[in-house]
Amino acid sequence: MTEINDYINNDFKALNSQETISEVQGFFEEVPYSHFAILDEGIYQGCLAADDVETFDSDKKVSDYRYTLEGFFARKSMIWLDVLEVFAKNHSNIVPVLDDENNYVGYYELEDIIKFFHETPFLKEQGGIVIIEKSLIDYSMSQITQIIESNNGKILGLFVSEANNEKIQITIKIAMGPVNDIIQSFRRYNYDIISEHNEDNYLNNLRERSDYLDKYLNM
Repeated sequence: MTEINDYINNDFKALNSQETISEVQGFFEEVPYSHFAILDEGIYQGCLAADDVETFDSDKKVSDYRYTLEGFFARKSMIWLDVLEVFAKNHSNIVPVLDDENNYVGYYELEDIIKFFHETPFLKEQGGIVIIEKSLIDYSMSQITQIIESNNGKILGLFVSEANNEKIQITIKIAMGPVNDIIQSFRRYNYDIISEHNEDNYLNNLRERSDYLDKYLNM
């Protein structure tokens, strides 16, 4: 099985703090990266943003703009979900990778991490998506898993897809099974079902009653 570390890239060497801005501007013209790692005597200093470089004096060195460097990175030991969070928080399509001794070992590209995500069971395996909502103070992950498993469902993955100060939405991927039973159990525990499902008998009955009422009123 492919590990996330297999995607650590070294096609381009990290930039040196003693390089001129002109050289760095030329580098960013050749690559599609939003940022790139800067090293000083082999030690990681931070990331330089391509948008910033365009405004710098081409005769100066990178070290003259040390204050603009962004210090984000991923650890080599991080799981893929934590790495994806680093990408999202820093609006970058590249993330430098350091080992536990802070040595620079390469970088991840966002496209590669998305490919890795596509190979996880959450996306790769067949199943149904259920989105539920409940008040922030009342929801429980252990209760959610208990509801699914007590109805002979198998969870392929779940995550918090939306949240505010009052409510939280959980997106769940469930292996094909008794989806309707699971949905009705969530309702009994006062979860709102946000996603639509052909198997949802409760909504189907409401639609049938609504259609009947419309026909009655139009007679």
